[in-house]
Parts: sequence; C-alpha cells; structure tokens
Amino acid sequence: MRITNILARPLPALLLVLMMGGPGAVPAGQQTGVAELPLEELRTLSEVFSRIKADYVEELDDSQLLEDAVRGMLQGLDPHSSYLSQREFRELQEGTSGQFGGLGIEIGQENGFVKVIAPIDDTPAQRAGIRAGDLIIRLDGKPTRDMSLNEAVSMMRGEPGTDIVLTIVRDGEDGPFDVTLTRDVIRVTSVRSRMLEDGYGYVRISQFQSRTGSSLQDAVRKLRQEAGGSLQGLVLDLRNNPGGVLQAAVSVSDAFLTEGEIVYTQGRLEQAQMRFSANPNDVLDGAPMVVLINGGSASASEIVAGALQDHRRAIIMGSESFGKGSVQSIVPLQNGGAVKLTTARYYTPSGRSIQAEGIVPDIKLDRLRVTRDEDSRSGEVSERDLSRHLESGAPAPERDERTESLASSDFALFEALNLLKGLNILQGSR
Repeated sequence: MRITNILARPLPALLLVLMMGGPGAVPAGQQTGVAELPLEELRTLSEVFSRIKADYVEELDDSQLLEDAVRGMLQGLDPHSSYLSQREFRELQEGTSGQFGGLGIEIGQENGFVKVIAPIDDTPAQRAGIRAGDLIIRLDGKPTRDMSLNEAVSMMRGEPGTDIVLTIVRDGEDGPFDVTLTRDVIRVTSVRSRMLEDGYGYVRISQFQSRTGSSLQDAVRKLRQEAGGSLQGLVLDLRNNPGGVLQAAVSVSDAFLTEGEIVYTQGRLEQAQMRFSANPNDVLDGAPMVVLINGGSASASEIVAGALQDHRRAIIMGSESFGKGSVQSIVPLQNGGAVKLTTARYYTPSGRSIQAEGIVPDIKLDRLRVTRDEDSRSGEVSERDLSRHLESGAPAPERDERTESLASSDFALFEALNLLKGLNILQGSR
C-alpha cells in the first residue's frame, strides 16, 4: 500500500533546527537569511515538553516525544504533509518502484477517518470489492479516528499471507461491515491494453510510475500494429487511478499533444514554480480519444485529464475526479527520515486549479449496470413476427459478442466506445 504521492522535483534538503538556547544555537542577531523565530511560542513548546516529562503518568522517551511533536506539526498543515521515519521513508520509495507489500489501497483522510481514494488493480483490496470513497473506521478492531495515515499504512502492511480485518462505512449501506483481506506482495503493472473492436483500442493506466510514459508509447504502438497501422479511436481509462509520479503524467499527456502547456505549478519558493510543455508528435495521429475518470481518479490522473480537456484533445467522460491538486516534495532529513511537505498547487493549461475542485467530465455518467431484459418486446409486434413474412434478402449483420459483453460488464467503457464510433462518423461526413 502507498500514500497518495506525486513526486515533484525534490527541493534542496531542508534542515529544521528547533532552537531552545542549547549548544549550537545561533544568537538571533547573527541569523542571516532565516525568518525570525517565534521565541515566545518556542518557550511554550519547551515548557509543555518539560511538563510532560515531569508529570505524565508514565516515563516517556525524549526522541519519541519530539518525533510525535514533529508529526503533529506536519499533520496540522493538510492531509498530505507528514513526517516519515526511516522505515516509512523506505516504504514510500518502495511504493513508487512498482512493487511493495500490503493490500493495494490508496488512502487519504476525511473528517479524521481513513478514506479510500482508490483500490489498485489486481490487488487484494480490488478483488475484495473495496471501492473509492469507502471510509475505513477500524483496522483489526482498532478505531482509525484521528489515526495518522502513516500509522494506518503501517498497520495494513505485513507479511504476505497474513490477514487483516477492515471495518468499512459505505454510502448506500445500512451500517458498517467487515472485510477480511489477505496481505500480498503488490506488483503493479501500470499500463494494460487491448483491442475493444476492430480499429478501436483501450489503454488502462492503474497508477503513474517512473516508466509509465514509455510503457504507454509501447502499448499504443502495439495496438496500432494490431489495427493494421492506425487506430480509429482510443479509450484511455484513468478510473480509480490514484496518481503517482509527476513526470509520468507529463509524459502521458505529451504523447497525445503536439504543442502547448501541459501543467504548471505555483508555490512560495522558486523551485516550486514549474511549467511543462508538449513536444510535437501525437502517437494517435489525431485519432479521437475518450478519457474515463471517476471519484478515484486523483493527482497525476487529473493532470492528464485536465490537459487533454483544456486542449480539446479528448472528451472526458465519467464522474467528477477526486480533486487532489497539490504537490508534495520529499525532503530527506539527517536522521535518515524525511518530511513530505506540500509545496505547490497544480494548474491546468487554462489556469484551473485542480485542488479541491477536481476535473468535471464533459459527459457525466452515473454508476449504472446494464442487464438483459428478455421481455423488453413483450406485447410488441413487428413485421418479422407476422407469419409468412418476407426475408430481407440481405445477409444478417455479424454480431460482435465483445461489444454485447462490454455493455453488461462495463457500461462506461461501452458508452466511451460508442462515442468514439460517433466521432468517426461525424468526421467522415465532413
């Protein structure tokens, strides 16, 4: 499992020095290039620390107490800033490599509870039916109320083959329910592809890793070869994609754009001001695109959807995305841990902020499930029902079982394919 993480260019390593007048403290008059420290508030912190050490019912370790203070300071900023111990920093690095141990859930926080941003494809969480938007209120019976994300991650990690019970609250359900998941080694294949019908391709990106851009290029190339050299349309599926590496989102967007800005960031520091622009060459040669998103599409997914929407390169279909439009920079510390600090906000090419707004699809789709109605023509009579009716004289059209199956298994994808066909008809009539 991994925390929602879009790695921007790391800022230079920052060293936070908490001065309480001890050895090595720099006199205030000699500080250069450093904001004046709030000495009165620091005295309060020192006083509280001393009071806890002297009067708390149990004896406490100094290092643990100070680490908790640092965690609390970062946790009070926003849901995505946090302190990472050496172990947590190592786990975060493993998460972005594409292989890690756990359940396969991307999480955030809402009203003090752990919230599922998205389950990752082909993981215990996805196979057990965990959904984007689920609230996890207990882990093995332990309440998650006000539990830090790092603590929740640590509890969900463990030896492959071991079980953990998640207590879930879900919209539409009468009350909380338990789901038992078996931990596994999570190997994430970020890009999958297949042909939907002759000439129409499908690419699914489950999350953005360092090699996702090149994997996408390879996938589209293979689809084009399978289609005889060119595609009539492509569906890019970003549903329940919780994000990942910023550069991967830029590379994926660039694959379909020939010019213009892709995304830019704004923050207080110069290093947080970044702009990314497209290079010539469109891997689809202008063929129409539909991008599928939903409430589990976050961060890097929203960058891609926003860029393609602003440039009118693709039609965005589905439901409103998650709305995580902030940049987290990982700042290594001297103790081997790190600070994950929100340093900027993302903006689409037209200047829209993604943060807490999300991407609104061009075509909204409700969560629907299509089933066959055997009695749909009950009571109706047509020419072919009359006895001794003449045959049409034309060969019966071939049924495409792939399309019929798609309508019942994935209605949103079925609608996206129909839209691509309509766009091709429209282009051909011009």
